[in-house]
Formats: sequence, structure tokens, C-alpha cells
Amino acid sequence: MLLEPTELGGDELLVNAIAGAPDEVVPVEFGCDRLDFAPDPPITLLDASTQEIAIAIEQKTTSRNPRSTVGTVTEIYDYLRLLYARVGTAYSPATGKPIAAQSVRQIVERLRTQQANKKLFILAPIVRGRKGEHRKKLQELLAQGYQRVRIDKNVYELDLLLSDQSPTPLNTLIDRKKNHDIDIVIDRVVMKDADEARLADSIETALNLADGIMYSVDMDDGTETAFSSRFCCPVSGFTIDEIEPRLFSFNSPQGACRACDGIGTMRVFALERIIPDHQRSLQNGAVKVWHDTALGKYNTPLMLQAAQEHGIDINAPWDSLNDDQHQWLLNGDGSKRKSGFIGIMPLLQRQYQRGAFWVHEELNRYMSERPCPTCNGQRLKPEALAVKIDNKTIIDVTHLTITACLKWVRGLDKKLTAQQKEIASRILNELTQRLSFLNDVGLTYLTLERRSATLSGGEGQRIRLASQIGSGLTGIIYVLDEPSIGLHQRDNQRLINTLLRLRDQGNTVIVVEHDEETIRAADHIVDMGPEAGIHGGDIVAQGTLKQVLRAKKSLTADYLNRKKAIDVPQKRRTSTKDLTIIGARHNNLKNLTVRFPLQTFTCVTGVSGSGKSTLVIDTLYQAMHGFIYRSGMQGGTHDRIDGLQNIDKVIDIDQSPIGRTPRSNPATYTGTFNFIRQWFASLPEAQARGYAVGRFSFNVTGGRCEHCKGDGVIKIEMHFMPDVYVTCEACNGKRYNHETLAIRYRGKTIADVLDMTVEEALDFFKAIPPLKARLTTLMHVGLGYIHLGQQATTLSGGESQRVKLARELAKTQTGRTLYILDEPTTGLHFEDVRKLLNVLHRLVEQGNSVIVIEHNLDVIKTADHIIDMGPEGGDKGGTIIAQGTPEHIVSQPGDTARYLKPLLPKPRP
Repeated sequence: MLLEPTELGGDELLVNAIAGAPDEVVPVEFGCDRLDFAPDPPITLLDASTQEIAIAIEQKTTSRNPRSTVGTVTEIYDYLRLLYARVGTAYSPATGKPIAAQSVRQIVERLRTQQANKKLFILAPIVRGRKGEHRKKLQELLAQGYQRVRIDKNVYELDLLLSDQSPTPLNTLIDRKKNHDIDIVIDRVVMKDADEARLADSIETALNLADGIMYSVDMDDGTETAFSSRFCCPVSGFTIDEIEPRLFSFNSPQGACRACDGIGTMRVFALERIIPDHQRSLQNGAVKVWHDTALGKYNTPLMLQAAQEHGIDINAPWDSLNDDQHQWLLNGDGSKRKSGFIGIMPLLQRQYQRGAFWVHEELNRYMSERPCPTCNGQRLKPEALAVKIDNKTIIDVTHLTITACLKWVRGLDKKLTAQQKEIASRILNELTQRLSFLNDVGLTYLTLERRSATLSGGEGQRIRLASQIGSGLTGIIYVLDEPSIGLHQRDNQRLINTLLRLRDQGNTVIVVEHDEETIRAADHIVDMGPEAGIHGGDIVAQGTLKQVLRAKKSLTADYLNRKKAIDVPQKRRTSTKDLTIIGARHNNLKNLTVRFPLQTFTCVTGVSGSGKSTLVIDTLYQAMHGFIYRSGMQGGTHDRIDGLQNIDKVIDIDQSPIGRTPRSNPATYTGTFNFIRQWFASLPEAQARGYAVGRFSFNVTGGRCEHCKGDGVIKIEMHFMPDVYVTCEACNGKRYNHETLAIRYRGKTIADVLDMTVEEALDFFKAIPPLKARLTTLMHVGLGYIHLGQQATTLSGGESQRVKLARELAKTQTGRTLYILDEPTTGLHFEDVRKLLNVLHRLVEQGNSVIVIEHNLDVIKTADHIIDMGPEGGDKGGTIIAQGTPEHIVSQPGDTARYLKPLLPKPRP
């Protein structure tokens, strides 16, 4: 196994070495602080040629895309789609009976009875939702005698379309990079006078040409009707074109609900946000969206005038108006007129559709997600929901918990016919392996339809692992970057057991990790250091756990041997002021009332998925942000929060990047660079040349290198591959032009300063108080090794979070700030955790309040107050198991108490 306690990219070097050099022997030399390396059998040289495949599972956040679900991330849904396409049975929504094949005679009768007196095209679908030019196929059809083709619902003469003299060349109609629908026109018939033999012949030709599918299209209004020689209800006429995996995909036009495009929800204006206070009158701002924004400048007078003309008292409270008046005000009289008052909701919808970007931003605050009324939140078309296995649709299966879904899959062996078993055997095997992995790592309560964006960090990490290591492969090199992120100690042991099973199956498992349990479970450890950055890069110890523990210059060994430790505070802080959330019911929270003592260090703990982030981030932080900054955030469902008057600032210090471009760096983010530029501008040589502060900015014209626009690198777009950045040849990556670089302080240019580490810069500018103060804060959070000008895109999540902390430390403290951190120890070594805790406790000593969501026991044991949630994740979580000091928590039941107790001093008798 492999460990890396600091952010120096050792895991990336390892992945590149294994995946990029299959015919070479790669030595274990990585620029990181420490790593555990556990090949089986243990060796110190890795011969990549002995393995077939290397799979790297990187540390990254869960997708926020609403289309991403547990099922899609783990690929379980892909296998379910294949299962339903191959052994599913289509049922008629009208009769509930299996859909039978339609004969040519039945199709003729349906056309005569249902589409009499109409002019119809008889079409054979050749291409459905596929990319390509399709010229060769059309030429073949022309050679077979077909004269007309319909491309994306427009009909063309086929011979003219393919000729060189065509006014509409084929390549202008069909973009090979986009999806298209192409149908061959088999016949044009007037049903009133249609010859039955000719009609039957045309239908049979269409079915043969399109593999059992045909369409009739009304020439007047374009209405399409599908017919199939395979799946059609003789009573209702309900038809399914074809049962293929894409029919069950909510990310494909062939399967997605047309109304919501497969999202399952629609953003609509929420009455409770538009009119939140029912005691207000129309005159007094009952319609909040128009009262609080510039959008009401025209609409409010329009509404008031129309209401008076309609006999509505505009000074009466909203609650006192009757239902008919409410209905008229909200929806109008159903008129489609383009001016005048048409109702609050239609006017808002019109403003949203026609408005500029800022209008959308304003109105989004008054909208909420509701299940799509067409598919009832099921994402798919009726055709897909008509296919069942064991009386369940594919959506019914995704609503099952992992445990229930695994039981259902295993039980299919008794429900399928012998032929279906033979077809589905390999699919069921894949489903069983992946579901079993999720079950084994403690995600029994999740459902496959759960959106990825709603998962906790620990849940997201484990489902990503399931997508790669849940398939039961052997002979694979697995490289995992901190798989224990977001995991409670109980879940961590389950993960370790899974990794050990992977090893026992004949795989090589390499883990970049900081967790003590994982280190102790490793077969072979390579510890790098002795510190970070320029002070690291050496192997300080390697071998078995016993061998590493004997190392003399290893910080890791010192902590494992308990020579160094994070001390338990002698005294816990108490407070008379607090924040209290009352009636928290968002997601899985069970109507909680929770007290957060202020001016203390509070830890929120519990197993993954127990509701920690929902309580602290989604409810407390968002509600406070909306109250303090009037941002429009309302927070998750709750009754109220008491004690808001005790806080004047709330800051969520998360692990999101400090910037997404090469221009952003620690110096600019923390404000340190402003002082550096001012200092260079004050130098005699700069003043003699008339250089102002702006001359030393790489963001504006003047002093920067214009070839790279101050980036120091040139971006080369690679289209289908990631963009490549190369060093600018004009400035050699220094960002500035020659004239600016002529200004030096103590022999260093401003580009040289940006290339310094924080530690070097602190020594260089120690005589300049403003710079010394800011650089000292970066040192205090353990970032002495990063470069001032290091691109923000190269910083890890843990580094970004600590840069944000350093910026906060440099500010003047009011003593009434609430800091919220979600798992700040991610990616940190024991020594880095100690430094981080010193900073957080320093913030509390200044009178501020700190709330941390954390699983790290070294952090939890130093807390003044703990709120432990659980007892399980998902629906079985969302309650408070215990709250109080760590000493009180360990006297209560719960998984957190069980793991925390050994770390606290035993009480004196």
C-alpha cells in the first residue's frame, strides 16, 4: 500500500509510471512525503510488465450533475438497462397484458379505423438518433428504387439530394457530428381511396426494410403514429418501436421523458417563496418577488390596478381573500393576451423566458424543484416503463435499497425461463458483484436512483470505488488516492477488509493514504519525507510496519509509536450563548432541535450519510448566509434558528479550488501580492521610471508579457484530449516583460519572488511587517513549502482549504464570526493535523466560533462540544445519538463513542 501525507503529487507520478511505461521497470522514487507500497509479494521495484491493466482511482468530488445517480456512477444502471432490453417483457398500460406482435392485417385495420379520410406517408425508419453522414446507405436505397427520403422531419427527393447539382447538398442537411433521424418514404396514400392490397404491400415493405417498425405520418399536421410487428397492444394501440438499452436511458432522447428531458424534476415558481407572508396585503408587498426586486416596477402597479377593477381589496391580508380571488390573482383568467395582467404566475414565467441573465438570477431564488407531472419523477417515457421483469419496471428496481436490490437480483434465477437465464447470466453476475461491493462497504441504505449531488463525501468515495473495483477482476494494479476520505472509523474498517480481499484475489493494491488503520494494515510501507516540499522527496523508511516503526527520522513513525501525539485539552470551553436550530427536517433529518454553543470548538460526528452536512451546511450555513448577507439562501426545511443576533459573519471554508485559471495563486488569493507589488513600486528605480503598482500586475497591460498575457504559459487546445500548457518562450514562464524584470529588490525580481516558497519569502521579507504578518499565517497552517505564485489549479483540496484559512487569520477579527469546515483534515498527515488544530483553536481563543464536520478522532478528541449523529446512514440516520463534551459522549452508546473512548484519558477513580 502507498501513503502520502502531504500534497506533493507522488500519487500522480506513480500512476504515470505504471500506466505509461508497460515495458519498463519503474523504481519507487516519487516526490511525495511518504508512501506505503504493498505489492503481492512485497518488493521495492515494480515491474509493470507483469500486470495487464493499471486502474487509478483519483480523489475528486462527486458530480453535481442532476443526471448523475448512484446507479450511473457505479454502472449498475447500465447493466440493468441491458438486462431489461434482453429479457424484459412489454406490457400494455391499458390492459396490463403482455404486448403481442402486430400483423400486417392488424396494422391495415388500425389505419382504416383510426386514420380514415387522412393523407398519409408510410415511412420506414432507417436511422434513429445516430451520428454520421449516411451517404452510402442512402445511395444503396436509391439503387433499390426508393425515390423520397425524410431527414429530420423534412421530405426530399432522394436522387436530387445525392446529385452534384442539388440546391441542398447532403452535407448541409446532415452534420455528421450530430444525431439525425432518417426515414424512407415507402408510399403516399389517401386513406379514403386507398387500395387495400397496395396499402398492405407498402406496410409489409416498410416493416421488412426497418426490421419490424414503421410510421404513418399525417401530411397535414405531421402527427406520427408508430407501428411494430413485434410490440403493440391490439386494444389501445400502444406501440413500442424497439426494446434496446437506450430505451431505458434517461440521458438519451430515445428513453428520456419529453417533458423534463430525463431529469425527473422541473424548476417551477414556488408559491411559498413568492407569497411567504400571508398576513401582508397586495399593497404592502404580499408578492415578495416583485416587492423586493426591480422586477415589480411595472408588474406591481399593473396587478394592483387589475385587482381593484376585479373588486379585490388590495389592502386586505392575502389570507382574507377567498379561493376564487387567489386563483384569479395567481393564474389570471386564462387569457393568452400579450399585454395587461394575466396572473402572477404567467407574468413571472414570461419574465423568466424573456429576461436577461440577471433576471434569471433573481427569479431563481423564488423557484424550487418539483417532480415532473408527466413522468411523476420517473425520468423515462411510457414505453420504457411498460417493460417489466418480475412485475417491476427498471425505475421500481432503482427505488430499492442496495440490500433489497441485491436480494431481487439473486432471486431472479427462480423467476426467469431457461432461455432468459442463459441470456442474462453474465449480466446478473456483474450486477451481483457490484451490488455486493456496495453492500460490503456499508452502503446498504442507498438507492440506485439517489442523485450523486446529495451524497456525503464518504458515500461518494465508496460508490466511485465500486465503479472500478466492484467487478471482481484479477491481475490488476489498483492505485487508490486516499480512499478513506469521508469515512467513519467503522466504515473505514469495512473498506480495509475490501482492499485486503482484492489483494487476496491476486491484485496489487497501492494506496495513497494518511489513515492510521490503513497504514497498520499494509504489507509494505514506503515512508517519504522527512517533511514537505523542498524538505521532502527522500525515502526515510520502507518495509513492514515493524521496520518502519524503528525509523529514526520518520514523523510518521513518531506518531505511530506515540512519541508524538495530538494532546487532549486539559479544559473544555463552555458558553452561555448558542445557536439553536429548531425543527430541522431537510433530507433525512428527523425534526431535530440542535444547540451549537458559540465561542467554542464544536465537532459534528457520525457515520457517512447520517445527516451531518445536511444539518450544518444545507440548513445552518445556508439559512445564516441568507439572514446575514440577504443572499436569498433559505436553507433546508426547518422552523427557525434562535441566536442569529450573536453572529455577524458566517464563513464556509471548504476544499473547493481558490481559482480555476493559472492566474490565481496563493499570493493573490491571500492579498500578499498586493503588498509585494506596492513594495516593488516604492523602490527608487521603479519610481525613477514612473512605474506604479499596476506595472507589477500580470493581469493588466503594461508590465506583463503580452505574448502569454501574464499567464507564463500558453494553452494548446487538444480538442478531444485535455488541453496542454507549455512555458511561454517570450518570458520563459516569468509572466513579465524585460523592463519590469529590471526592477530588483535585494537582487530579486518580482518573478523571482513569486517563485519563492512561503518559507523562503518569510525570511526574505522579514523586515517588512505587513508582508511578514501574512506570510506567517501561511506558515502557521503548514503551507511553508508551497510557492507564492503556484497555480491554483495545482493545489490539492486540503491545501486550498488551508490557504483560505490563512486569509481569514490575516483579517481583523470581530470575535463574532462563525467558521464552518467540512472534513478539513482530508489529505493531511498527523503533523499537518496538529498544525491545523492550533489554527482553529486560535480562532476560538479570539472569540469566534468553529463548527467542524469530521471523522478524524484526533480532531474530535480536542473538541469542546460534540454532536454525534446516526445511528446509521440514509433513512436510518438523521437523529442525534448524543451531544456534549467528549467525556460525556464516550459514556453514551454509538460507533463514535466506541472508537473515541481509547483516545481519552481514563477518568480518575
